Amino acid sequence: MIFKNFRINIIIRILLLAAAVFLFFYALNTDFRIVPILVGIVIISLIFSLIRYVDRTNRDLTSFLESIRFSEFTRSFQIEGMGSSFNELNRAFNDVISDFQKVRSEKEEHFHYLQSIVQNIDVSIIAYRKDGTVEMINKAAKKLFQIHSLKNIKGLEQLSNELVNTLLNISPGENTLVKVQDQDDILQLAIYATEFKIKEKLIILATINNIQNVLEEQETEAWQKLIRVLTHEIMNSITPIASLSSTLEIMLKGITEGGNLKEDLDLNTVLEIQQALQTINKRSTGLLHFVNTYRNLTRIPKPNFKIFPVKDLFKNIHLLMEEEISESKINFVTRIDPDILMVSADEQLIEQVIINLIRNSIHALDNRPNPTIELKAFYNKRGRVTMQVADNGTGILSEVLDKIFIPFFTTKQSGSGIGLSLSRQILRLHNGTISAHSIPDKETVFTMTF
Repeated sequence: MIFKNFRINIIIRILLLAAAVFLFFYALNTDFRIVPILVGIVIISLIFSLIRYVDRTNRDLTSFLESIRFSEFTRSFQIEGMGSSFNELNRAFNDVISDFQKVRSEKEEHFHYLQSIVQNIDVSIIAYRKDGTVEMINKAAKKLFQIHSLKNIKGLEQLSNELVNTLLNISPGENTLVKVQDQDDILQLAIYATEFKIKEKLIILATINNIQNVLEEQETEAWQKLIRVLTHEIMNSITPIASLSSTLEIMLKGITEGGNLKEDLDLNTVLEIQQALQTINKRSTGLLHFVNTYRNLTRIPKPNFKIFPVKDLFKNIHLLMEEEISESKINFVTRIDPDILMVSADEQLIEQVIINLIRNSIHALDNRPNPTIELKAFYNKRGRVTMQVADNGTGILSEVLDKIFIPFFTTKQSGSGIGLSLSRQILRLHNGTISAHSIPDKETVFTMTF
């Protein structure tokens, strides 16, 4: 048992080697010529055995490292009979292997977990390279495009060339909408792309949603709201016109006999007829104005984009609105962060939107204590240019807030109801948004994001 200890084995082998060397030199001084040769062979054998014995740990270490290199974590290491220090080495080897097994198992579980989510999520996902080579496509995407597999994005050309061009040329962080005519169905695809690297390979991850049903629902809802408004406005004009026309017909029948005008025509009757005609004319003119207003809403000019400092825009707006603001004794504040903030937009259209919002604020601040309008511009948390018009006026009730952007909806007696709707249209033409937040009698904020 003692010879199983590494240190004792080394000592014994060295002692045997030393004895053999001593015997070799001793035999050289004798007449037995064969003895040195035999002893020399023994010495060589002892040296080879010693080297091989010492290299055993190196072989075990090499085997251990190769198992890590080739991910062979199922084997265990046991260097037996080499003493306590090698028992510790055994434990260290096996602990490392165990840790690698655990990490690998956790990674595999995590991979399968993510793979399961990606494959079963109700969002179409495609990961592909710049040249269109598809790295991964999930079940939702296969179902959407009615395919079993996809090796390259160009394989979707039979479905839509526009879709292929969009996927190959889309920029990271870009949202875009593609319409696809698929046999008997129409797909409205909302596409968002992001980009990342794996082992120096640039991968584009595109998420695709068919929002056709959502768009149809929103379109139907928008039409219903618009029809209600149009019906309300038209009926407000048509009803009195129809009523007055009927009344006039009765009155005219009463003052005519056999196609001739009565001789004793009452002046009051003539005045009543005149007043009725004036009312009809007024309501007809109002209806015509309403139609022209609606037509203007649908004829917004295409934006002429240019990059300009927000500071110049705010300065010009302040000059234009200074007289109205001063007359209303309103405190007007502008804040721009950073001071050199630039925006790409149609300056005249955006100026029109902001002026409309400021005029709404002036109306809301009537008879309010310490009236204040704040015009702000900054980068939001997503890095997009944002402008806000805030006031401490009467505010907007929550039940009204979701209706203020509907065409012709207004809470003002003399309002046309197209200002905010027109503003939203202009922001959409800028690929931006406009939203409102209000706390009645405290604060109202309109936010434009570009």
